[in-house]
Amino acid sequence: MKFPVYMDYNATTPVDPEVLEEMIPYFCEHFGNASSANHKFGWNAEEAVSKARKNIADLINASPREIIFTAGSTEANNISLKGVAEIYEGKGNHIITCTSEHKAILETCEYLETRGFEVTYLKVDKDGLIDLDELKNAITDKTILVSIMAANNEIGTIQPVEEIGKICRENGVLFHTDATQAVGKIPVDVQKMNIDLMSISAHKFYGPKGVGALYVRSKEPRVNFTKQMHGGSQEKGLRGGTLNVPGIVGMGKACEISMKNMNNEMSKHIVFRDRIIDALLNINDVYLNGHRTNRLTNNINFSIGKINIESLLGDLKDIALSTGSACTSSSMAPSHVLSAIGREDDLARSSIRISFGRFTTEEEIDYLIEKLTSNILKLREEAPEFQIAK
Repeated sequence: MKFPVYMDYNATTPVDPEVLEEMIPYFCEHFGNASSANHKFGWNAEEAVSKARKNIADLINASPREIIFTAGSTEANNISLKGVAEIYEGKGNHIITCTSEHKAILETCEYLETRGFEVTYLKVDKDGLIDLDELKNAITDKTILVSIMAANNEIGTIQPVEEIGKICRENGVLFHTDATQAVGKIPVDVQKMNIDLMSISAHKFYGPKGVGALYVRSKEPRVNFTKQMHGGSQEKGLRGGTLNVPGIVGMGKACEISMKNMNNEMSKHIVFRDRIIDALLNINDVYLNGHRTNRLTNNINFSIGKINIESLLGDLKDIALSTGSACTSSSMAPSHVLSAIGREDDLARSSIRISFGRFTTEEEIDYLIEKLTSNILKLREEAPEFQIAK
C-alpha cells in the first residue's frame, strides 16, 4: 500500500493512465490549433475534438452539437446563469436555486442580484434535499431559470433531478444543473431528466484539470444565452478562445472509460461506502451528513463530536482527507452546506469528507477505518473534557 492514502476523490481525481496515453500525442506530435482550417495539423486537431465531443454527448445522451467546451464547471455555471439571465431578461428576472449549492452558483446568483435579478434560495432538509412542493410554489410568471445541483460536492446527496426537470418543463422554465460530481460517476440522461443546461468538469472523473463542458439543449426547447467570452468564433461563437485540444481529448477518453466502467465501479464503491459508514456510526457522537443511501456511491461526510478535528487530521497525515469543499477549505467558517442541513456550528466545524474512487483498494479502506476509529477514541481519552460517561 502506497502512502499517503488518497481519500479526496471529490476534490479531484488522478488522471487515468489510459486518458494520459490518449492525450500525449496532442502536446507535441498533433499540436495543431483546432481552428486552423487550412492544413492537416488543424484538421487532425479538429477531428480529435469532434471525437471527444461525441464521447461526452454519448455519456449523457445528448447530441455532439449540444456540447460547448469550457475551462471547467465554474465557467460553465457562470455562462449558464449570467447568459440565460441576460438573454431572457425580457421574459422575467426571477431565478431559483438552493442554499446548499456550490459557491460557483451562489456567488453568481449574488452578482445577478446586484444587477436587478431576484433569486429564491430554497431550503434543504436534514439530508440535503429540496422540497419539490416548495419548488413548485416558488415558480412565478417571472421565473426564467431553476439551478439545482445534481449531487452535492460536500455531503454527496443526490437531488431528485428527473422530478425537478419535469416541474420546470411543465412550467416553461429552463432547468440548469451543476452535475460536476455526478457525471462519470452515476447515470445522467439529459433527455430523461429534462435538463436544459448542465455543467461538467473533467477532473472529477479521471480527466485532466482545466477543461470542462456545458451541455446546452438545442431543441424542445432550444436554449439561448448571451456569450460571456468575447474575442473569438470558437464553439459556434458562444465561447471564444483557442480550444485546449489535449485536455478535450483527455475529457473525451475519460467519458469513454466511464461509460464502460460505471456500473462495476458503482457496485464496488457502494460496498466500500457502506462499510465505512457502518464502522464510523458505531462510535458515539459521530453523525452522518447527507442522505444515508441516496448519495454518491463514493462520498461520505461525518461530523465528529467531542473532538478537535485539527488534532484528528494531524494524526492522520498519511491519509488525504478533506474538511469540506476544496474551493473553501482555507476558510475557518463552518461549511454553508452543513449549516444549510441544520448542523450546529461546532459539529459543522468538526466534519470530514471521505471520498474514494477507481484506484482505491480494499486494503486502503480497511486502513482508513482502523486509523480513523483508533484515533478518534485515542483523542477522546487524551482530552478529559471530551470523555463520555460510562
